[in-house]
Amino acid sequence: MSTLTKIALGMMGQLRPKPAVGDSTPAIALPAPERQGGLPLMEALAARRSSRDFARTELPLPVLSSLLWAAYGANRPDGKRTAPSALDAQEVDVFVALPAGAYRYDPGAHALRLVAASDLRRVTGYQDFVDEAPLDLVYVADHARMAMVPVAQREAFAYAAAGAISQNVYLYAASSGLATVIRAWIDREAIAGALGLTHDQQVLLSQTIGFPKA
Repeated sequence: MSTLTKIALGMMGQLRPKPAVGDSTPAIALPAPERQGGLPLMEALAARRSSRDFARTELPLPVLSSLLWAAYGANRPDGKRTAPSALDAQEVDVFVALPAGAYRYDPGAHALRLVAASDLRRVTGYQDFVDEAPLDLVYVADHARMAMVPVAQREAFAYAAAGAISQNVYLYAASSGLATVIRAWIDREAIAGALGLTHDQQVLLSQTIGFPKA
C-alpha cells in the first residue's frame, strides 16, 4: 500500500490490519538468547545506521529471540532489563508485529503473547516499506505503572525509555548484519485500536527490523 493511500485512510480512520498469514499461535516460547559474541561495542557504534530497504525474509526464531532480549530482556535475576526506566517502572511494553499476528513480548518468561490475530505491519507506519518488512516493533507506555512519576513528566520519561530500547535494537542490528529504522511518523490511534490498548496505554514509536535488501 502506498504512503499516500495510508495517509488518506488514516485521515478517514480506516487504516486497518490485514488478515494473518499462517497460524496465530497464542504463545511463542523463544529459545535462549545468545548473550555472547557479536561486534565489540565501538565497532557496533561505528556500524549503527538507519535503513529503509528490507528483504522480505523472515527472521529465524533464534535471531528474533536474541533481538528481543537485547532490546528489553531481563538481564539480572531480579528482573531488571537491558534498557533503563525511571524508578524501575518498566512502563514500556514491546509489541511485535509479525505476518501471523501481533504479540506482546514478555521479558520475564522470554516469550511472545498473542494480542491480535491479524497482520498489523501496514498499520505500524505510513511508509510503504513497513508492509513487507518481516518485523515491526511498537513501543507502548503503560501510564498505570508510573504512579511514582509526576503526571507532567510521564510522557517524557516513557519516550526516554523507548529511545534506550530502540538504541539497543540498533546496536544488535549493527552487530548482527540486520537493517533497522526507528519511526515516529505513525498513526497512533490506528495502532492503539489494532492492538486493543486501554486509555492508560500510549503508543510511542515503531521500529522496523529485517535483513537488508540485496
